[in-house]
Amino acid sequence: MPRRPRVVIADDQELVRTGFRMILTARGIDVVAEAADGAEAVAAAVTHRPDVALLDIRMPTMDGLEGARRILAQVPHCRVIMLTTFDLDHYVYAALAAGASGFLLKDVTSAHLAAAVRLVDTGDALLAPSITRRLVERFAAGAPGPSSTGSPAPHRDLAPLTPREAEVLALLGRGLSNAELAEELTLSESTVKTHVARIFAKLNLRDRAQAVVLAYETGLVTPGGPGRGRGEPRSRRAQLS
Repeated sequence: MPRRPRVVIADDQELVRTGFRMILTARGIDVVAEAADGAEAVAAAVTHRPDVALLDIRMPTMDGLEGARRILAQVPHCRVIMLTTFDLDHYVYAALAAGASGFLLKDVTSAHLAAAVRLVDTGDALLAPSITRRLVERFAAGAPGPSSTGSPAPHRDLAPLTPREAEVLALLGRGLSNAELAEELTLSESTVKTHVARIFAKLNLRDRAQAVVLAYETGLVTPGGPGRGRGEPRSRRAQLS
């Protein structure tokens, strides 16, 4: 039997919550609680210890961003997906910086919604690194990061990394996949995976989305500029310039 992720849904619109619950339940995903604002979402997450929390960004009393920060602080194993009405909403950067594993538009298809929940439940990031990179490049210069929102990131110090790991993180920040990292660094994919796993462990990162955000926040990569690694594979340089 496939794993049945346990989910909390938070949205101030009851019809949205009901629709999402029906979609997920029909696809073998357990909705353990619903919430109308961020405060209710935090309480539900602490009580039910879900695998995934679906949080609307804009909610009364406590918004989804603060809800995400508190849930991730109190239920560390939980993954957070932010819900937004507008594509490339400026809140997306703050959501990723707060530890969210990705975001979805509210007009997401039923199949995509269920697939997204299952994806982040496996420990992966919902956004492709290249998409995350574009979001960060667009908003990093003016968007508030964790340090300015009262929730400083404990992993901003890159001192624990070896020079090779710092190089890998810089390339992760540019949106490279494991296969592209292996080609660029002339390493096997298994060696690259080992480096990535060690980076995540040393810096307390949840997934590649957080790695991209951190690479920009620490200046390892700058918007519109190359990282401090050896660059990007030729096949990607033109399309990312």
